[in-house]
Amino acid sequence: MCMCFPIYIYPHLPHSQKHTILSQRTPLYLIMKTAFTMRPSSSVISLLFFPVLLLLCFSPPTGEARPSFACNPSDVNTRSLPFCQVSLPIPDRVNDLIGRLTLQEKIGLLVDNAAPVQRLGISGYEWWSEGLHGVSNAGPGVIFGGSFPGATSFPQVITTAASFNTSLWKQIGRVVSTEARAMYNGGVAGLNYWSPNVNIFRDPRWGRGQETPGEDPVLASKYAVNYVKGLQEPYGTDGSRLKVAACCKHYTAYDVDNWNGVDRYHFNAMVSKQDLKDTFDVPFRACVSGGKVASVMCSYNQVNGVPTCADTNLLRNTIRGKWKLNGYIVSDCNSIGVFYDTQHYTAKPEDAAAAAIKAGMDLECGSFLTDHADQALKTGKMSELDVNGALANTLTVQMRLGMYDGEPSAQPFGQLGPLDVCSPDNQQLALEAARQGIVLLKNGGSSLPLSPLLHRTIAVIGPNSDVTVTMIGNYAGVPCGYTTPLQGIGRYATAIHQPGCSDVACDSNDMFGAALDAARQADATVLVMGLDQSIEAELKDRVGLLLPGRQQELVSSVAMASKGPTVLVLMSGGPIDVSFANDDPRISAILWVGYPGQAGGTAIADVLFGTTNPGGKLPMTWYPQDYIANLPMTTMAMRSDPATGYPGRTYRFYKGPVVYPFGHGMSYTNFVHTIADAPKAVAVLFGGGHSSSNTTTSGKSIRVAHAKCDGLSVSLNVDVKNSGAKDGTHTLLVFSAPPAGEWAPQKQLAAFEKVHVPAGSQQRVSINIHVCKYLSVVDRNGNRRIPMGEHNLHIGDLSHPISIQAMSLGQIKS
Repeated sequence: MCMCFPIYIYPHLPHSQKHTILSQRTPLYLIMKTAFTMRPSSSVISLLFFPVLLLLCFSPPTGEARPSFACNPSDVNTRSLPFCQVSLPIPDRVNDLIGRLTLQEKIGLLVDNAAPVQRLGISGYEWWSEGLHGVSNAGPGVIFGGSFPGATSFPQVITTAASFNTSLWKQIGRVVSTEARAMYNGGVAGLNYWSPNVNIFRDPRWGRGQETPGEDPVLASKYAVNYVKGLQEPYGTDGSRLKVAACCKHYTAYDVDNWNGVDRYHFNAMVSKQDLKDTFDVPFRACVSGGKVASVMCSYNQVNGVPTCADTNLLRNTIRGKWKLNGYIVSDCNSIGVFYDTQHYTAKPEDAAAAAIKAGMDLECGSFLTDHADQALKTGKMSELDVNGALANTLTVQMRLGMYDGEPSAQPFGQLGPLDVCSPDNQQLALEAARQGIVLLKNGGSSLPLSPLLHRTIAVIGPNSDVTVTMIGNYAGVPCGYTTPLQGIGRYATAIHQPGCSDVACDSNDMFGAALDAARQADATVLVMGLDQSIEAELKDRVGLLLPGRQQELVSSVAMASKGPTVLVLMSGGPIDVSFANDDPRISAILWVGYPGQAGGTAIADVLFGTTNPGGKLPMTWYPQDYIANLPMTTMAMRSDPATGYPGRTYRFYKGPVVYPFGHGMSYTNFVHTIADAPKAVAVLFGGGHSSSNTTTSGKSIRVAHAKCDGLSVSLNVDVKNSGAKDGTHTLLVFSAPPAGEWAPQKQLAAFEKVHVPAGSQQRVSINIHVCKYLSVVDRNGNRRIPMGEHNLHIGDLSHPISIQAMSLGQIKS
């Protein structure tokens, strides 16, 4: 049976949007809405009013039949070929396969929708699958239906990051890859997942900040490493085999989607060497060096005048050369077309195709290469050896995934199936992740937790009070099911529900009266407010930091009318200026829940009523609205400039007022820190003909490249006491404040640990801080240095000074 939809495909829709539209069978009115709300590039304005009407038919997937596979033992023509021999080293198998391909067959393998090579028993393959926080059909590689109607939808990344729990991140990755493998076995998913997004959440208006682990490079790096390890779950005698292949995106300095007339397709990010090395590249390097990720995606934007997907220094020299990527580099969707058609970086399309391949890009998401690689080869712009080099990287990853090892069911993970998707354990993990990511921002007079005995009726108000899709954010799939905030609260008390606004735009007060009446009747009031994908999303950056429309008016009016405590619950990916609520004593408590995933309603209710003691911490700074008044999103500098009034970005460099700081988060109990032992001085050895003569303002520094870094760490023991009456889990954040200097941040995250402490007890936490990685700074030339002098470690209200001094190898020998 076919489902047919007439749809308009507008020429200016990016490749990713077209794929999403097709894969999700979007109705006509939504496609037209998407088309008209996206800013077209100047080259296609004249085409906007000439849509092409297509009639598309979709056959609903059954998820029952296993697709054909390469190196089938029953195929007498291929089973004995060297590339099918599992006993041979993978490089030998890859070289054999490349040697058997014709040039046209090779070109057909350079794109995400790779063409089949039927004479060698190789089926077509869709590289583009998404697994940002659960298996997703945002890309065409995943199709829900039949035996696989949905997959576990975890909280959006920014929410999960707030847990500061590395083991949780890895565990989520493992579950996502288990469900991905199960769906692959059923023929409805691929094995290459273009996740995670590890860009730095630099500007609070960025619509895709919700997809990231936040603003801090160390936090983003640790998230990246653990999520990638969980997804890939390497195995085999040498650990080179992969459960699925992850991809860290979008490299690099990508954090403007569509702001004030500047979109990601036209944006040229002017970034200093210092900020690239100190901020933007940090999580990507960790992905490759620490996470051993199988792929990196280059972004749409230019960096210092060069498209990232055509930048040899960024791709071939840095990712593959310095960081030693063992995998492939893929373009964001239609990036080559963007830097040719929109950025006009090359004169001819074949020049663009050649520039990308020669720079080190191995695979295109899109069709530009299939259209123009042949001409680039004929004109000598690139060679067949260049193509072979790209294929060697992509085919190696496929070999590591077991895609040329014959019968899939006989391989590791080959028996995973429908029962492994949306399992009770997986869904329980989604609930636990949502609980751990909730941040208690305010709790005046210990108003929370609510009591089921004292608060028998709850007024549940707000445009996000009974939502489903909003809770899973973007790049989400089809969840196993939903529990809304209204449903969650209803399990503890009688809920009196009034939305107050028809949606988050809240452009009318017509529904305020009913909401005020509900608040007057109930024992307590919970307002679930905030944002959704109509306010912040891919291709949509925010215009401000306040609650949209008349939401603030609704909150204040309800708080005035409520006869019991009023709790504000904020659902959003980015920070919101809720200074009014923080300062209003009638608003007893404030929770930020991010986009909490399929079990969000249960998690919110569990925190509200004290079944869960909140332990989340903010992974980004919450700024006042004034912060962005004269601050273009397009200004990339991280450090403040007092001479011009430029305020700087993120907690590391911004010194102005905040609504809530990075790392803020309260508990229903009280934790007290004591440093049990920590060194007072550390010696950094250097030698080999290098000197430490380059200086900072406060004294000398040593380049990390010249220091003896192996084993150079600061070890400290911290006692964490729970002096309250409720068990709790505490996030121990350790910040380093280096000696003052123009290179140095005011402070930076050096370590964090999660510890569960029962009421009235104490736990000792051991922390090791690698001096070269976490007590260093980056100079203007992009060199990482360790400043000599007094560094201060900050843990809560504690400060511990450590003197770092240089010592040459010659001094030791003498």
